[in-house]
Amino acid sequence: MSLYTATATATGRDGRAFTSDGKLDVGLALQKELGGTGDGTNPEQLFAAGYAACFATSLQLVAQKKKIDVSGMSVTAEIGLVPNGQGGFQLEVGLRTKLPDGLPREVGRELIEATHQVCPYSNATRGNIPVGLLTE
Repeated sequence: MSLYTATATATGRDGRAFTSDGKLDVGLALQKELGGTGDGTNPEQLFAAGYAACFATSLQLVAQKKKIDVSGMSVTAEIGLVPNGQGGFQLEVGLRTKLPDGLPREVGRELIEATHQVCPYSNATRGNIPVGLLTE
């Protein structure tokens, strides 16, 4: 049973995407790198924003359970669109996590690895697309 279901509709890369509750309504445009105008957002940017937000929230929850202060942390998601060698495309992900300066590197690494096991986006992508975990 789902705790929450988000519903969004899109008309294509050169169109718009909107949620059923009206809180998100964005114009979409094909990226310049793919021959478009680049005048709107694109699915990869939306995915990057969602993954970064989800991973950051998951990190906060994992840190709280471990009684680790991660105040001031942030997560940057880089979503690459790459040819799959079969005429289509696939995604690749890089997650860069900026942790507090005073946090020991090994503790930060363990925290990020633990977060990657509980984040819903990480669980959805595991085994499907490469996800690199980087620390700043």
